[in-house]
Amino acid sequence: MSVIRVEKTSNYTVMANYHFKEKGLSLKAKGIMSLMLSLPNDWDYTVEGLATLSKDGINSVRSALKELENFHYLVMERERDKKGILRGTVYTLYEKPIVDNPILDKPILDEPILEKRTQLNTNL
Repeated sequence: MSVIRVEKTSNYTVMANYHFKEKGLSLKAKGIMSLMLSLPNDWDYTVEGLATLSKDGINSVRSALKELENFHYLVMERERDKKGILRGTVYTLYEKPIVDNPILDKPILDEPILEKRTQLNTNL
């Protein structure tokens, strides 16, 4: 199989490969993430706007975004105005999945506590 490459002097995107190697992520989610990473930083992200960039509909884009959220590549937060009315969604996209509290199989303490604990007196 041959690969034909283009000269990368302009109009190309550099991105991390984490989402491409995520086996549980669908090709649709990988594609929408790649598309989002190729857009300028000031682009106004909306589900409707992303849907206009491909032949997929709004529901398809929404499900891909939900999948990216489940895999910790995307954080969606609802935005409210001063009166508390919902006005939109703020999307934060990470090239590498973000996990707030990683679960360690065998956690290692740098300096474990080895002192003798005093036993509580239960004879009152």
